[in-house]
Amino acid sequence: MGYQGSQYPDDVVFRILLFKFFNKIDTWRLLEDQFGSIAWASWQPGLARAVLDAAWKAGRKLYSPAYVIPPPQLGGRRKHHDHLLLAETMISHGLPQRLRRAKSLAEVFQQLRQYPGIGDFLAYQFTIDLNYSSVLDFSENQFVVAGPGARDGIRKCFGTGASGIEAAVISYMTDTQEEHFARLGLRFDYLGGRRLHLIDCQNLFCEVDKYARVAHPDVPGISGRTRIKQQYRQSSEPMPAPWFPPKWGITDAVKAQAAALKTATTQS
Repeated sequence: MGYQGSQYPDDVVFRILLFKFFNKIDTWRLLEDQFGSIAWASWQPGLARAVLDAAWKAGRKLYSPAYVIPPPQLGGRRKHHDHLLLAETMISHGLPQRLRRAKSLAEVFQQLRQYPGIGDFLAYQFTIDLNYSSVLDFSENQFVVAGPGARDGIRKCFGTGASGIEAAVISYMTDTQEEHFARLGLRFDYLGGRRLHLIDCQNLFCEVDKYARVAHPDVPGISGRTRIKQQYRQSSEPMPAPWFPPKWGITDAVKAQAAALKTATTQS
């Protein structure tokens, strides 16, 4: 969402926040169908609410079930009203300019964390997504926050001794990844040659937790969750071509990797 349309900071930050609050491509498309290329200067709050109200009344789900997006409780009649208002307030109060003046990824996180309904998990996810855009350009290896799933995964891997030091565990995994791939005799095909970053290892521990709920239900985490909320459902939409932030410089390499894998699969 960040690289499509105007790259003016207000527009980029608004598009990212607007998408992330719902985290659902169908909701984004509803708004794009009405507004075209979404930009802060041409945004019409009343129209946006009417579009989402109509979809909600028709029984459409506006939010992704991937993870919980808490309501900011700003007095709206519905949850989606409050999230629209929160995104609008963040822009109108000058958040994009404050983010541009930030000296670190941790400072970006703290700026986001002060808003209602945005806890540590969402603030970190938003921080990383904003840093993927043209608005910010910090190293992703500056700062990490372990989400609930990652903390569960770390507990299942390392036991209670890892409690309270989850960020350090993620940092260690990131710093020593090549050493342990070699030690275990594992071939890891890096994405376009890009080594794993802190956010990648945070996500990996979260996935370990999900797999372990099924494969090792006897191994406890912190939260006590024992089932996976969502099952995989194949989409009829074709897979889009791989594309990554231009600053990473890996899109062409990943396309070549995908083509080579397709060829090898076909020949086998």
